[in-house]
Amino acid sequence: MSKLTRILPMKRRTLLKTGGALIINFSIHSLGFTQSRNPIAGPPDPEQIDSWIAIHQDNTATVFIGFAELGQGCSTALLQVAAEELDMSMVQVGTAGLDTHVTPNQGGTYSSSAMRRGGPQVQQAAAEARQALLGMAAEHLQQPITNLAVANGIVTSVSDGDASITYGELIGDQQFNLAFTGNAPVKDPADYTLVAKPYPRNDIPLKARGTYRYVQHLRLPGMLHGRIIRPRGQGAYKDGVRVLNINEDSIASIPGARIVRQNNFVGVVAEREWDAVKAAQLLDITFDLPESLPGNDNLFSQMESGLTNDRVAVDEGDVSAFNEAYVQSEFSATAPYQAHVPFAPNCALADVQENSVLLMCSTQDVYNTRTSIANLLGIEPDSVRVQYHEGAGTFGHSCWDDTAQAAALMSSLAGKPVRVQLMRWDEHGWDTYGPSHVGKARVSANREGKMVSYEYEGWQHHWSLIETSEQTAKGTPAAEWPPFTAQQINPLTLGSMYDTPNRKLLNHHVPGLDYLKGAWLRSPLDLSFAFISEQAIDDLAYRLGLDPWQFRQQNITNYHWLDVLNGAAEAANWTPAPAAQNTASTGVLRGRGIGVGTHLASYGGAVAEIEVDTATGEVKILHLVGAIDAGLVVNTSNVENQIIGQLVQTASRMLLEEVTFNRTNVTSLDWNSYPILRFEQCPEITPVIVQRLNEAPSGAGEEVMAAAAAAIANAFFDATGKRMTMFPFTRERVLSVLQG
Repeated sequence: MSKLTRILPMKRRTLLKTGGALIINFSIHSLGFTQSRNPIAGPPDPEQIDSWIAIHQDNTATVFIGFAELGQGCSTALLQVAAEELDMSMVQVGTAGLDTHVTPNQGGTYSSSAMRRGGPQVQQAAAEARQALLGMAAEHLQQPITNLAVANGIVTSVSDGDASITYGELIGDQQFNLAFTGNAPVKDPADYTLVAKPYPRNDIPLKARGTYRYVQHLRLPGMLHGRIIRPRGQGAYKDGVRVLNINEDSIASIPGARIVRQNNFVGVVAEREWDAVKAAQLLDITFDLPESLPGNDNLFSQMESGLTNDRVAVDEGDVSAFNEAYVQSEFSATAPYQAHVPFAPNCALADVQENSVLLMCSTQDVYNTRTSIANLLGIEPDSVRVQYHEGAGTFGHSCWDDTAQAAALMSSLAGKPVRVQLMRWDEHGWDTYGPSHVGKARVSANREGKMVSYEYEGWQHHWSLIETSEQTAKGTPAAEWPPFTAQQINPLTLGSMYDTPNRKLLNHHVPGLDYLKGAWLRSPLDLSFAFISEQAIDDLAYRLGLDPWQFRQQNITNYHWLDVLNGAAEAANWTPAPAAQNTASTGVLRGRGIGVGTHLASYGGAVAEIEVDTATGEVKILHLVGAIDAGLVVNTSNVENQIIGQLVQTASRMLLEEVTFNRTNVTSLDWNSYPILRFEQCPEITPVIVQRLNEAPSGAGEEVMAAAAAAIANAFFDATGKRMTMFPFTRERVLSVLQG
């Protein structure tokens, strides 16, 4: 028998009381809900099956899931896992909206965690519930458990087909009162009928019809509309916002519009949204704008030359072997700040009352947001109820928590429910960006093409811990997250796939308070790492006169990495040949490249085919192949869609996306100054899944992007014989490289 993975002990406080059953049955695709307030704050006790599964009298089930549906399809795939173990059909299972009064605390929805962490928990809870239901059925039917079979939630005697009973008849709308031990047997993968199969996402029909309710569509009775007032574009994180003067009479002509302020947090509210928008535009306000930023021109030199906190992340063997190696490659490059910028600016609704708070927002971690709102308002976390509602899509930490805090502050100050929506320049200009990076790689190989040494050192700052709303309202000083892997040098992407006896990784933490706000952006930093590392690896193959796919093959023995490397190459019909053999000085040049990489779990391989116009500097990505090994893939169509989404986003980030800023402010405040890939620019994409039925899910939300970034960079070299040392590949940069 094979489990999705082993259950880990969960030591969270028990708050689900033993009274009436907590039964809320509505589908994830009706997330636009406003539930009545449950008097019991969560999280429900994770060590009780009732916190995870509820069976109803109509023989349906609610599965309580603690992860947010961001468009990745987890609200479908996790139901597949539950239905598989319960022996129910997909039409019989649904889930409740993510809510701190209803759903378990499974942590935040990031780092591909929904299936990696949530899949095993849901599987084991469902298996334990099924085991209990079979015990009840055996007693009711006077049959041994071994003589019972289940289909569609109906338990039937194998020897007497007339003896049957439904789950709903056994326990409908009653509690199991059963401890979650994690010891129930789970299905053998050979017996799967729902898991490891494609299944349509349950949120798509309403989205396709345009009737899905996003957070931007929600309204609260008697609410006001609000807008945040800040400079157009952030400055250095440490500086926050400092208000010098406000002329309150400047919005006197707008009926009902008023200013709400706490220290340097300033907003306007009005009964009509357009009045709030006009008030925000007309308000006469003066800010202090210190010249604290390095600006784009000085960014990388300041990062590399300033004081840093250094840490050796990996030190294996003796990398001085580089000096005696047959071939050597040294490659340095830089990567810019890049933004989340969801299509619709972030939105949140808050109703702050004397003893309670209702917050409706797009946070990817409802329990962490509950704590931050409680700290912001100076109340107990149990007084705050946070409900997740999907927004316009963000993979990473955009302005959703900042907007949620702003809504809570404005509601508290205005004494009414408030709906806050950012303006486009707020979203672009006050995002928490994916941090910039400076990286240097030194790699070597022997005469036979076996790698001898691998070195990498990188400079980047950590993520911002304090949201701007709290920073301005309470005067909380800017601070960074404590160090952990996703903010720093990534040992998995940086050389781990290669059988290299000598390897050293050096992390330079740049103190981030003098720079822009940072946070996790889909596959944090990994595009930067692979862009540099895999170009150095490719250069070794070039110097040896070897095909870049075959060079990697002979330096990789790990079957996960080999399978994604080979899967991508074979799907792309790769014909082995050394790179950059047919370059020309003019015309439209075509090239192909290959690369491997990942985030913190799973394995990714990619192949890119591109064109470079030497006259205009335009780069077109014609075809991307992405292969992923994510362990057990529960919903294959979901993961194919994830690969496609990752590669579209990678193409956009490699060709177009860059945050611009001067000494005082961010200046990329709209879709012209921060362009993204248009539909007509999207490449053909081929997704490849390496299925591992007998391994645990390891995540599929971001693990092909690094490989794709590397493949695009290596395709540019194959086409031109030149290396790009910074992305995005703007026309100006491309022409400079070609002419250099």
